[in-house]
Amino acid sequence: MERVQQEKGHTSPDSKFNPVFASMQNDSEDSGHRDFLDAPSPYRLKPDNSSSDEALKQIRTANTVSISPELFEKLYLTPQKPVKGDLRNTFGNPTPVALIGFLLSCTPLACELMGWRGAGGSGAATLGAYYFYGGMLMTLGGLLEFFLGNTFAFVVFCSFGGFWFTLGSTLTPSYNAYGAYASDPTKPYEGLTSKGFHASYGFFLLFMAFLCLLYLICALRTNIVFVTIFFGLFFTFVLLTGSYWRFANGHAAAAANLQIASGAFAFLACLAGWWIFFAQMLASVDFPFQLPVGDISHMIRSGSDRLQDKERYSA
Repeated sequence: MERVQQEKGHTSPDSKFNPVFASMQNDSEDSGHRDFLDAPSPYRLKPDNSSSDEALKQIRTANTVSISPELFEKLYLTPQKPVKGDLRNTFGNPTPVALIGFLLSCTPLACELMGWRGAGGSGAATLGAYYFYGGMLMTLGGLLEFFLGNTFAFVVFCSFGGFWFTLGSTLTPSYNAYGAYASDPTKPYEGLTSKGFHASYGFFLLFMAFLCLLYLICALRTNIVFVTIFFGLFFTFVLLTGSYWRFANGHAAAAANLQIASGAFAFLACLAGWWIFFAQMLASVDFPFQLPVGDISHMIRSGSDRLQDKERYSA
């Protein structure tokens, strides 16, 4: 009977079952069972006292790959700075969401300002896009950038989200923004061509231009594409301010020319925006080739680097 069991490959009842792999079996029966976690494995991390940086070098997954400062600046549109927590490796990148909200609001508006194919009406035809793309997506993206610790992107996206909400509400009849300037309360649309409305709204556009100038200066620490976006937006708002004020002074022809020029600069900003959006999407799926964005973050040294040099020389 024992011979039959051996021929069928059965083991004797006295034999011990070791659940580890055959290559990890211990020839000595005195050693007992080996702990699987103590077995050598190419996927086993170092002891607990090893640093997180060393652990990241051992296992590279989609959520733990360390990226270069240039790639970080391309993805988040802000120089890489140390922050607490690991949210950047836990959640997705919200920057493309905010960018597509901007692009699907600003690109049609730029075409309307230039009057392509008979477009006009101060962008009223794309009113819904200002609310649900420009306002909602840019504000959402900005808030998510806040939780990731990206201050510059957070402020930029939220401020432009507020701009799109403001523009949308101004063109919404129920807000009565332009209706308050109409001579006939039953005809609120007449306020869109009134002197008071254009003279007043021009101040909002003027300070939007000033805001874009500040962003343009800060963008010098990022990349050429981002600088181009704010360069185009700065002149967009400057020319729009001139257009509104010229119209308020009764110079309709000059105002129309300034409006067309502002649309051209807005379209330039949108072209740069589509470029960097496409570059981010390619990087998000690890595409075989990447689009350059002209990293210039190294051209202006950070304040922290200058402070470290100062402390080093004074020591």
